[in-house]
Amino acid sequence: MKIFKYLFLALLISFVFISPARAAEAPGVVRVITVAAAITPISAEFILDNLAEAEKEKAVCLVIELDTPGGLDEAMRDIVKAILGSQVPVVVYVSPSGARSASAGAVITMAAHIAAMAPGTNIGAAHPVSIGGKMDEAMVKKVENDAAAYIRGLDAKRGRNQDWAEKAVRKSISTQSEEALKQNVIDLISPSLTDLLTRIDGRKVEVSTGEVTLKTKEARLERVQMGMRHRILTTIANPNLAYILMIIGMWGIFFELSNPGSIVPGVIGGISLLLAFVAFQTLPINYAGLLLIVLALVLFIAEVKIISYGLLTVGGIISMILGSVMLFDSPVEGMHASWKVIIPAVLATAAFFVAALTLALRAQLRKPTTGQEGMIGMEGKASSRLDPKGKVFVNGELWDAESSEPIEEGQPVKVEEVKGMMLRVSKVKR
Repeated sequence: MKIFKYLFLALLISFVFISPARAAEAPGVVRVITVAAAITPISAEFILDNLAEAEKEKAVCLVIELDTPGGLDEAMRDIVKAILGSQVPVVVYVSPSGARSASAGAVITMAAHIAAMAPGTNIGAAHPVSIGGKMDEAMVKKVENDAAAYIRGLDAKRGRNQDWAEKAVRKSISTQSEEALKQNVIDLISPSLTDLLTRIDGRKVEVSTGEVTLKTKEARLERVQMGMRHRILTTIANPNLAYILMIIGMWGIFFELSNPGSIVPGVIGGISLLLAFVAFQTLPINYAGLLLIVLALVLFIAEVKIISYGLLTVGGIISMILGSVMLFDSPVEGMHASWKVIIPAVLATAAFFVAALTLALRAQLRKPTTGQEGMIGMEGKASSRLDPKGKVFVNGELWDAESSEPIEEGQPVKVEEVKGMMLRVSKVKR
């Protein structure tokens, strides 16, 4: 019995002391995500969700592979706040070669616990730009000062070059990776993610809960791709696609209202418009431009109901052109529609409505060919003497008719007027 007692104690000691040691030696997880697009509420949500998951699984760090032209200030600040309050170290890695971290991306890089770049990348051009309207000189200065103070504070917290950060805001300077390292803008240059994780192994960084030492050399990589929801939202949030969806929506609604009961155009148009409006929530929209495009749709629909001889259509085309030009008000690449999309869309829409109007006018001016009005001008022959009334045979039918002059039976006649069931005819002179 004593032997079993000693064996039990030995196993207990092994479990208490040896197992935790082995567990401590087990490699951790490095969570890796890629953001290769403008900084929008969708990309911000993707980063924040993964940061939360990294904290939940106690990951060694979260690596953000970044390639962005910039984006929205509010989305950028949400990301920065999450990084500053994170319990897990965040590594921003501007990659691959040829990538950039501009404007909002530069600020996010400055906020990271470790800022790294691949060779041949660049960072900077963080000057704030107005969206949705022009700012006066005083407001421009206030926004610029706020942005400069904000990025200086981030660099001061991370021990990087504050003067360079301020110049990136005030003068929109941009620096290549090699020069950025020399000027203490970033922490290191690395040609690959594997090399980066090897080189930052053992570094100490300050997170919200205190100082931690990175153990990334032997860590297991967990690369996370955008889920279906984020991919769909990112796709429709492309300004070019959002604009095309809006145009398709306008066409679909117009077809449905001009041909009630078609159903399919109305369904496609309604879905397209809803998707376009979802995309507009994540894009820098000028509401004056949007209202002009909505006015264009109203004018096009009114043309179907009101005979304006083209005035409403002309007004709609002008309104649409102005609205399309004003719709996306942002100089940031990836945050506005391309002229290569806007111009063909406006021209195609204008051509469509001009063609529709032309056909409508021709239909109105064309001589009726059916019904009683269509009988005017038809020829027949007298079935009896008309003096002034009698019978005529016109269009395969026998009609009561009258004439201002006597017409003998069998003589050809021409319909001049239709009065109910009575035809007014005249003698055809050969």
